[in-house]
Amino acid sequence: METMPYRDDVDLQPQTWPAAEPTISSDWRRGLPVLAGRSVVLRELRRSDADALHALLSSEEVARFISPPPTTVEGFERFIAWTLEQRVAGAYVCFAITLKGFDTAIGIIQVRARDLDFSTAEWGFAVGSAFWGTGVFDASATLALDFVFGTLETHRLEARASLLNGRGQGALLKLGAVKEGVLRNSLRRGGEVLDQALYTILDEEWVERRESRRVSQAVSIH
Repeated sequence: METMPYRDDVDLQPQTWPAAEPTISSDWRRGLPVLAGRSVVLRELRRSDADALHALLSSEEVARFISPPPTTVEGFERFIAWTLEQRVAGAYVCFAITLKGFDTAIGIIQVRARDLDFSTAEWGFAVGSAFWGTGVFDASATLALDFVFGTLETHRLEARASLLNGRGQGALLKLGAVKEGVLRNSLRRGGEVLDQALYTILDEEWVERRESRRVSQAVSIH
């Protein structure tokens, strides 16, 4: 999550922004599907999300352990335009996290291919601090991981988390991620160089975890 790209310095061609209505498509390169859960909805980023994302993700407590986010609303607009270009190219997807019934973006989940066909990918996420500890991330991550392993057909999904980022590491462990090792001096934040832990989830592990959760919920209902 710490090394996912924010692009604030790209020279973009004039962008045709998507309509505000949800996009439902079997071809994610033409437009990301809307992923709806009980409490959250993941959708394509829009230019109008720039204000909310700037306000929520630029705070020190959120930005401390992620790649430095854009410093202006215009920077977030350029970042959003870049995400759409990368999605069309088939190299990257980025979902806005919203609460069900409210369309304001409160965070993002990014996934980028580490090879040509997404069989190995890396993901990162950032959520406004007001929504930490509310279950929003777990619900959003579950939707995103179903998309990654089901639609993108990823086999190995990687994430990096600073050793100082206990909350981020805890979130990954709760999802069933496995800590594979420590990447020494792998994140530079200003004048500081940090070690990161490498976490992975394999497709068969996610399928098994989802089935186990489904059975557990069914048992609890009855």
